[in-house]
Amino acid sequence: MKKSDDFWFDFINGVLLFLLTLIFLYPLYFVLIASVSEPYEVVNGNVFFWPKGLTLTAYANVFKEDAIWIGYRNSLIYTVFGTMYNLVLTIPAAYVLTKKHLPGRNLLAAYFFITMYFSGGMIPTYLVIKHLGLINSPWVMILGAGVSCWNLIVTRQFFSGTIPEALYEAASIDGANDYYMFFRIALPLATPIMAVMALFYAVGHWNGYYNALLYLRTSKLYPLQLVLRNILISNEMALVNAALDGDAEAMATAARKAYMAEAMKYALIFISAAPLLCAYPFVQKYFVKGVMIGAVKG
Repeated sequence: MKKSDDFWFDFINGVLLFLLTLIFLYPLYFVLIASVSEPYEVVNGNVFFWPKGLTLTAYANVFKEDAIWIGYRNSLIYTVFGTMYNLVLTIPAAYVLTKKHLPGRNLLAAYFFITMYFSGGMIPTYLVIKHLGLINSPWVMILGAGVSCWNLIVTRQFFSGTIPEALYEAASIDGANDYYMFFRIALPLATPIMAVMALFYAVGHWNGYYNALLYLRTSKLYPLQLVLRNILISNEMALVNAALDGDAEAMATAARKAYMAEAMKYALIFISAAPLLCAYPFVQKYFVKGVMIGAVKG
């Protein structure tokens, strides 16, 4: 009887998890099939499980835009260097906050953590960026935000809960100083949390467009997300302008562009998500280990 109960429990759990997996994966699958379907079929709601009127026109139109490639290059630069900058600040800060003998440790922790509850706001931030001379500079996308307080808390928990203090004490007895213990002991053992933080920061940089919208004026500096936003807005506005003009031929042309814009929207979503989808499997094993930090205490 017990084995039968276990079987049905596992079976029901398996079915529920399978259904949940389908629910989570279907939106991504729909984006893919909609991007390779005939735009009219997509707009009319005829695409559900299989692509209809298989075509790569949406991708061809997207890649005709030179701004797409410029945006890709800019986003890669901002993501790589921005993530490195974030890690250089976050990892040492989290390590230092685990040292109980550090003078003013609680004050430093409060200095970081208060930013989780209070912010200067958009206008003071803009004025700071302006006085630093970063307006319309690629550096504003890299140096805009150095440390996420939540990421700092998680990283600090990793150092304090994963690496035993006895290891540092043994190294200290052998004559190791703080720099040696950080670079030769803490960092090599911090690979999981570094991979997790790199993923978190990289996703933020890759998907970010609001800072670019506020601080960048030159289109050649735009990241990919802002380029995609501008392409969609320009295609959608074409139909509105044609309707206001009342020109039937212009309306027909604009309608075709609007249909194509709908298919391009899905192609753009897939194009922008593809790099992170490709990168995730390489950090997944570290992510599973690092994301559980702090889940169990004792």
